[in-house]
Amino acid sequence: MAQALSERTIALVKATVPALEAHGMDIVREMYSRMFQNPEIRDLFNQSHHGDAGSQPRALTGAILAYANNIENLGALAASVERIAQKHVGLQILPEHYPHVGNALLGAIAHVLGDAATEEILNAWGEAYWFLANILITREATIYNDLASAKGGWNGWRAFEVVEVRPESSVITSYVLKPKDGGPVLRHRPGQYLTFWFDIPGHAPVKRNYSISCAPNDETYRISVKREEQGLASGWLHDNARIGTILKVGAPAGDFFLSETPQRPVVLLSGGVGLTPMVSMLETIVATHPQAEVHYVHGARDADSHAMGAHIRNLVAAHTKARSTVFYEVSDNDAENPGCDQLGMISGQWLSNQTPVAEADYYLCGPRPFLRALVSDLKSAGVSSDRIHYEFFGPADEALAA
Repeated sequence: MAQALSERTIALVKATVPALEAHGMDIVREMYSRMFQNPEIRDLFNQSHHGDAGSQPRALTGAILAYANNIENLGALAASVERIAQKHVGLQILPEHYPHVGNALLGAIAHVLGDAATEEILNAWGEAYWFLANILITREATIYNDLASAKGGWNGWRAFEVVEVRPESSVITSYVLKPKDGGPVLRHRPGQYLTFWFDIPGHAPVKRNYSISCAPNDETYRISVKREEQGLASGWLHDNARIGTILKVGAPAGDFFLSETPQRPVVLLSGGVGLTPMVSMLETIVATHPQAEVHYVHGARDADSHAMGAHIRNLVAAHTKARSTVFYEVSDNDAENPGCDQLGMISGQWLSNQTPVAEADYYLCGPRPFLRALVSDLKSAGVSSDRIHYEFFGPADEALAA
């Protein structure tokens, strides 16, 4: 148990909130600049989040502000701490990495705030940083231990061989992965992701998360990857991954997953390639929860980009309490396509009319605009926050985090 922060430290950290609001992005950018001087630390991060859009610096700025504002009530940040710990485990963050981050943070505060960053202020932030760091280190140690001790589990990067490549649509391809060592794989929680380390010629090591798109089966994992425009990792997979390709893979991670024993109706709500964790959940429900009511609701641009449609229809047909509704955004005669049930986009009003908003658990995954709109709509329809579960990759969207 971490020793409690002193009242003086809490007061000093909260007193810096106005300065953080004014200069937080500058502090975070300076912090990353200092950290990335060390290649070992730089390579822990997904560099695509540090480009012109600055999504990761914005997200960290928001996280630092949230920590400062809630420093006397950290219970409010418990869900965020768990999400961070899961991400860290996927990326293989270890205790020895934390001093580099702490030194960079304090150095950045001193550099940006100048004389306002008194020794007392820096000491307070140092104490606050290590208080949170020790909470994360302790939680991550538990997760690492659980992964290593579980059947089929592992720590670090394990070699997996691509044993099947299957195009799912014009832009999405599935890859079935089996351990090169011939051993079993950890039974993931449906909805979790794998972290991959790619060695791409001409680039620093690339880390990416991809949701597992199949139910647990002890032997293999499946990922279903969209070729993203200018996507370094997704483009490399689509162009280079073949049967026999070896990939470096971290153990399943993530705090977004299906309840082990669903007690309420389940609505699986996805847009585009966000269907991947939902397919894992639907396969699991069909295989192990015959009495669970489940609604699969998916939005695709058109028939060409719609992935795994026939597979979903077969799953729904095998379960007496499953229902599927697929929306196509673009018509182009898709109304006559058996994969399309509705034209247009999924709306909160449709969900209110067609799904059990008074009692269901909603699981969502998709692009940020999709999540922003539908999370807001569900809350407006009276769905409580504890029944709304969503996954996003990359830094947390501020509107969603709120």
